Amino acid sequence: MSEIDVVPDVVIVGAGAAGLIAALAAAKAGASVTVIEGAAKLGGTAAVSGGIVWAPCNDHMGGTDSREAALAYFHALDNGDLRADVLEAFVDSAADALRFLEENSRVSFMPLGGYPDYYGDRPGAMHEGGRALDSGLFSYDALGEWKDRVATGTVYPLMLSETPLGGGSGMVAPEVIAERVAKDARGFGQALVGGMLEACLAAGVDFRLEHRLARLCEQGGAVTGLIAHTPAGEIAIEARRAVIVATGGFEWNSELAQTFLRGPIAFPASPPSNMGSGLTALMRAGAALGNMTSAWWCPTIATGETWPDGRPRAQPVLIERTLPRSLIVNRAGRRFCNEAVNYSAIAGAFHTFDPGSYGYPNLPAWLIFDHAYKLRWPVAGAMPGPQVPAWMETGTTLAELATKLGLPAAALEGTIAHFNADAEQGVDSEFGRGEADYDRFYGDRSQPGARATLGPLTEAPFYAAPLHLGVLGTNGGAKTDASARVLGHDGQPIAGLYAAGNVIACPTGGVYAGAGGTLGPALTFGYIAGRQAARANALAAA
Repeated sequence: MSEIDVVPDVVIVGAGAAGLIAALAAAKAGASVTVIEGAAKLGGTAAVSGGIVWAPCNDHMGGTDSREAALAYFHALDNGDLRADVLEAFVDSAADALRFLEENSRVSFMPLGGYPDYYGDRPGAMHEGGRALDSGLFSYDALGEWKDRVATGTVYPLMLSETPLGGGSGMVAPEVIAERVAKDARGFGQALVGGMLEACLAAGVDFRLEHRLARLCEQGGAVTGLIAHTPAGEIAIEARRAVIVATGGFEWNSELAQTFLRGPIAFPASPPSNMGSGLTALMRAGAALGNMTSAWWCPTIATGETWPDGRPRAQPVLIERTLPRSLIVNRAGRRFCNEAVNYSAIAGAFHTFDPGSYGYPNLPAWLIFDHAYKLRWPVAGAMPGPQVPAWMETGTTLAELATKLGLPAAALEGTIAHFNADAEQGVDSEFGRGEADYDRFYGDRSQPGARATLGPLTEAPFYAAPLHLGVLGTNGGAKTDASARVLGHDGQPIAGLYAAGNVIACPTGGVYAGAGGTLGPALTFGYIAGRQAARANALAAA
């Protein structure tokens, strides 16, 4: 086994959102920093995300939010997995973390106009938006040789707020788009990751790609470094002050997912590098665990696309299920939920267990829509129009479509007849679709009230896209304290060991508070971890 050619003050595992801000925070606090990343490209889930950050009391809200309101909102959603000190650290430090980024990098944030919190009926919710922030454009030309070392999905020369995902039209002047493309200006998670990477490189952060965490090294009860797998073999990396584990979740590790998650998942929307290496290393080091049954759930469609390693790449289904002239049915041809509810909460409906059949009757499900919908709206990347991709089924009648899907035709016809009658009246008598602010945000907002999301399916032919329950990432892992220190089974911090991101028990528990509810806690605790680790002395603490 060889050793790395430097001995940094702080070693960070994972170069996603949490790892990048941790690296920048530690470096700006005067520490030398080495970041190892198991994948060949950095950025993790953040790089292929929308880049929205949910941050209470942020500087862009103009004083319209308060600590009391934010805490009240979370406590109104608490199912027993919130820890007061950690939650309060997030609420109290989120604005500081974003301010730090804006002052020390070219990352910029702006409110997503009118984007409501996901649970508008709870005390402390913001109905008109403000907590969800978009990332400004960032030119990848500034990254030089590093621009090709960031993981990519689809690269957009648009801010999310300019697209339907953020409430925009998607229409930007061609000359503006051409100017952005000429300098490789990117929005979404690419902007967030690119801006942080540029700042880290300028601060002297040392990045090592294809260095996958094998295990943490301990001395005298303190974590003092790690062993990493590399293409050249195993290497040892010593840390003078501390190690920060900031890896992703474990959703692509079928054994860990089966062991911990509350129900089945299929086709995650996250990168397949999320194999849980950070989690298993933390478990081996004696970390206590929390929130392990939960995840950032999201319905997905598998379109046949693949990741570079050949594994299936799924599309999260956000807007498609909220638009008029569509609904979701299960294997019995029946609706089973408000289709327009937020994508994490809808998991509860998909995970319904039937003791009679001893199975999950709502998995898989189908998104059903009519021809008028097909001509107007995209579905999982398939553009509007008459073309039908291989993963989409069609029928000239509802009965024909039901036969192709293996559904009882009478049940499907009855379900849609009932839905159509309701939609004509602008109400959903079964599940209340369209009553909440969020239900209507992703719908057709040219229509008033609930009609933004309710519309009858009347125009043949009819179409179906198979829906599975996937995840954007898991959100359970090592317990930390308010200073991002990893806690052992005795409830005491493990000296020299910090963590942030989807590898920890999320500071907001299983609550997906609003758009950006994953990145907000990840950036905040990455920032806290970096600052704390920069002044740590692991062996002295032990």
